[in-house]
Amino acid sequence: MRFMFVGDSMTIGCAGDFTWRYRMWQHLASTLGTPFAIVGPRSELYDTGVDTPLSYMYGAPDFPVDARAHLAGWGEGWLHMAPVIAGAVAEHRTDVLLVSLGLIDLGFYTDSARTAQNARAFITAARTANPHVKMVLLPVIPNIRAESDTPFAAECGRFNELLAKAVADLDDPTSPVLLASRPPGYDIHRDTYDGTHPGPTGEHKLAAAFADAMHQAWGLGGPYAPRP
Repeated sequence: MRFMFVGDSMTIGCAGDFTWRYRMWQHLASTLGTPFAIVGPRSELYDTGVDTPLSYMYGAPDFPVDARAHLAGWGEGWLHMAPVIAGAVAEHRTDVLLVSLGLIDLGFYTDSARTAQNARAFITAARTANPHVKMVLLPVIPNIRAESDTPFAAECGRFNELLAKAVADLDDPTSPVLLASRPPGYDIHRDTYDGTHPGPTGEHKLAAAFADAMHQAWGLGGPYAPRP
């Protein structure tokens, strides 16, 4: 089984981060009980302190190089990923997409309606490359801008409603789509280091949202248990 992480800055992570991708790899290695691979066209972290913002300095030395693959980018959203997902799924023979997108779209590029259209285009495009691909989508989670910007918070809420409708409309037994639950108890003051990007506890909660959705719906892996 071949998994691909798709996301924005919360998924790619910064130099020195563990990332929720690492937490998910730990979980799959401990619970899946069958061979798997993490795939994708990229493997870098983002480095905010250099002109060329690429780093490979992960916080976890035991994170295997071949498990660091992903399709995530700082400042990228559904708008950017919808046009490239078919090629990535085809090239890497992806079976399962774990997707965390939307915040950057709403913050900089598109309103909730257009962002939802791009999410639907993403799902459709992924299926052109693999008609049996499985997808788990995370709604927009709490973030610091939504605490102080009431219109932005409303757009996040509206998008999450539209994303749930897209999942209900597009779910298919041959290519199932799950909407993961917002991580329960997610607190931007404890689970992030800047109000948006996850710290260690936030990484575990994001990984748990995906892991528990797959376990409950498809019987993949087991219930999430944080590991050091």
